[in-house]
Amino acid sequence: MTDDGYFPRGRSLLRAVHEERLVGLHYGQRALAIGALDPRNFVGTIQSSSGRLAPFRRLSRTAAAFETVFFGTRAEADRLLERVDRMHQRVDGELPVDSGPFPAGTHYSAFDPELMLWTVAVIADSGQRFYELFVRELTDDEREALWQDYRRFGALFGMPLGSAPATYGDFRAWWERRLASDRMHLTPEARYTGRAIAFEIPMPNMHGAAKRLHDLVMLGSLPPRVRELYGLPWAPSQARRWRAVVAAMRAGRRLAPTRVARGSCRRNYELVAAIERKRLRNGRPTPQVPAAGELSAGVAAE
Repeated sequence: MTDDGYFPRGRSLLRAVHEERLVGLHYGQRALAIGALDPRNFVGTIQSSSGRLAPFRRLSRTAAAFETVFFGTRAEADRLLERVDRMHQRVDGELPVDSGPFPAGTHYSAFDPELMLWTVAVIADSGQRFYELFVRELTDDEREALWQDYRRFGALFGMPLGSAPATYGDFRAWWERRLASDRMHLTPEARYTGRAIAFEIPMPNMHGAAKRLHDLVMLGSLPPRVRELYGLPWAPSQARRWRAVVAAMRAGRRLAPTRVARGSCRRNYELVAAIERKRLRNGRPTPQVPAAGELSAGVAAE
């Protein structure tokens, strides 16, 4: 018997979505920026990893790990999942300061079903968002199949299926309620870090016009509520430019050879981590996550 993995090529919508390199190169930044809107998720992640001093190394490691589950054999995925489970055992603590609707002392855990669902949700929304922007719109049946794949993905990491919306329609209704709720809150540290993750990724040649295009694509992909909470302006002129850039990227993707348009982004992730390491060695770190309470109210309001 062959080991086709948990998401076999040709049968899994999740695999089809994440094999698109334009998805793989963008979804993680967006997911982390949105994920930071839950203070328990943000603080739990930062307090329990090396992500505070090297946030892009953490992003790169996480994206590569997800590719192992997306594309690897079951044996490869199972080994990775065992390591992640051991790491998640350490993600258990309390918020050190008041964070919007969550008072200091609020408990967080990597095994909290609500937080597990939130983590899967920001990935699911981001993966679908970029696929439909750069490749094509999915049919209703495909969206349902994709959500069921994301439910399975979450379950592999220990998310109880009973805690996740049962259908795609249920997921969308839950997602809209969650984004609109007063439980969405950015601490000053989360606002600083989320913006840096979305708009300061260390990539070669990511400056000038290329950086402006990247930032515009990322900004336009965010839900309006998320832009509002981050204080990110979005004018009609930006929206017009964004639509033109997305259309050009979609056209370019259609013209690109399959080996360029589809496949693993692991080399890109490794490059991001390598550039961050070099900057750290040279005393030019990429934005680092401040400790809780480290940012002044003035900086937070910027």
